[in-house]
Amino acid sequence: MPEPTDAVAEPLCASADLAERGRAFVWDVVVWRQPARAFALRFDGRVVAYLNRCAHVPTEMDWQPGEFLDQDRRWILCSIHGAAYEPADGRCVGGPCGRGRLMAIATEERDGQVYWYPSRDVQPVPFDAPPPERFP
Repeated sequence: MPEPTDAVAEPLCASADLAERGRAFVWDVVVWRQPARAFALRFDGRVVAYLNRCAHVPTEMDWQPGEFLDQDRRWILCSIHGAAYEPADGRCVGGPCGRGRLMAIATEERDGQVYWYPSRDVQPVPFDAPPPERFP
């Protein structure tokens, strides 16, 4: 998981909003100047965040809004082709994703709040921008 950089932390959600191995918090980002979604979840006591895009086929992975984990709550699972990822680091552990991995987003948890850190590739949606056009 990337470490927080010198980028300004963006508030994401309250810590209490992320239950252990529960529903993820999903939010809009800009990736390479294109609209996309990202998600954060709590796994083994740690908040992890990734771009909501399978390494196998660039499609959103949740099978229901905010639901990324398999039935046993052990793996992040792509709902389209069944690619399975290790929640701790986003690496592929099974299915058609091969040696791929999810694009990680740096997070930090402090004072009851979860923050995420923009990177060169992943940026917040500007407030003055028109709503992103979803996959035309």
